[in-house]
Amino acid sequence: MANITRFDPFNELTRLDPFNMDDFLKGFMLRPVFRGLEAEPQIKVDVTEEDKAYLVKAEIPGVKKEDIHVSIEGNQVSISAEVKQEKEEKEGKKLLRSERYYGKVYRSFSLDQEVDQGGAQAKYSDGVLEVTLPKKPGTAAKQITVS
Repeated sequence: MANITRFDPFNELTRLDPFNMDDFLKGFMLRPVFRGLEAEPQIKVDVTEEDKAYLVKAEIPGVKKEDIHVSIEGNQVSISAEVKQEKEEKEGKKLLRSERYYGKVYRSFSLDQEVDQGGAQAKYSDGVLEVTLPKKPGTAAKQITVS
């Protein structure tokens, strides 16, 4: 299958996940600033191809199914969701920290063949969106021999 995700070289740096920030920022006097920061949510996608359809599994935890939107235009698939996360840390009756994240996460990718929009199905359970995208008949790639 051809390119299905767009590479962003700065994505991992902004998420702060792949680095142990204590080692990375050693000597920069910035460790207390970054301690406790959580990365904003992202949609992680697995795309598999079968003979007659594409199967997409997208991790979107903590979202209501009413807040998830899937759109298909030709071979372009877009998944978006409204994310609402709230976190409070209390000690007794005193509120020590309150964090909220409200926003929209979005993921878009292209497939090799066009999708039959009428036969597409989606279901959401346990934080995983499963989308079945049947291939449009007659749009298979054609190979031409070079003479």
